[in-house]
Amino acid sequence: MPSGKVHLQIETVVLVALIAVACYLAQAGLVRGAYAGIFLGAYLFSSLFLSPDLDLRGSKPFQRWGFARVLWVPYARLFHHRSLSHHIILGPLTRIAYLGGIVSLALIGILHLTGWQVRFSVPQWQVIVALLCGLYLPNQIHTIADAVWSALRRR
Repeated sequence: MPSGKVHLQIETVVLVALIAVACYLAQAGLVRGAYAGIFLGAYLFSSLFLSPDLDLRGSKPFQRWGFARVLWVPYARLFHHRSLSHHIILGPLTRIAYLGGIVSLALIGILHLTGWQVRFSVPQWQVIVALLCGLYLPNQIHTIADAVWSALRRR
């Protein structure tokens, strides 16, 4: 498999190309700049923090979480490396759902302790699509790079 450094280099090259495409599309009026920004921000966050290698305690993505990496220990125990965590569709979904669950529990706890009343609304579908695409794409690139690397090694 490519090293974590190689994965990040590939994802960074793709990010640069995506920035250029996003700028063009926003300039041409084909995409709202806010949606492009959400997509690019989610892509960058996912590249750095939601890698399929989060199930490896020694991986850079795991280490990037700093003290919060302790939150990913149960995930690493639950998902063995290159199993579901590397599934092209379900892998990112497991990490998004896991992180979403942690954030939701933390928010519920904070609201309960403080007594604050917060009204939540569902964002526009375009925001959800931009966010999910940005979170998913680096994971797809990672999984495809692993598959291509494996195929080349077999030859």
